[in-house]
Amino acid sequence: MPIVVTLDVMLARRKMRGKELAERIGMTEQNLSLLRSGKVKGMRFETLARICAELECQPADILTYQPVDTADD
Repeated sequence: MPIVVTLDVMLARRKMRGKELAERIGMTEQNLSLLRSGKVKGMRFETLARICAELECQPADILTYQPVDTADD
């Protein structure tokens, strides 16, 4: 998947634990863990907005695009 979740980096910068963020945004720790590991296929904009508000960041701070090289060598 070319979208990489870098939420752990922002949590570390903010010195916040995943459990605390999950409580603040009204998400289960398990679902946040799945998001942090990149094992989800999508996320609601509402959830993204809550995360960004709590971490005082932009979506680009927690999501990056890394194109998949499909060239046949």
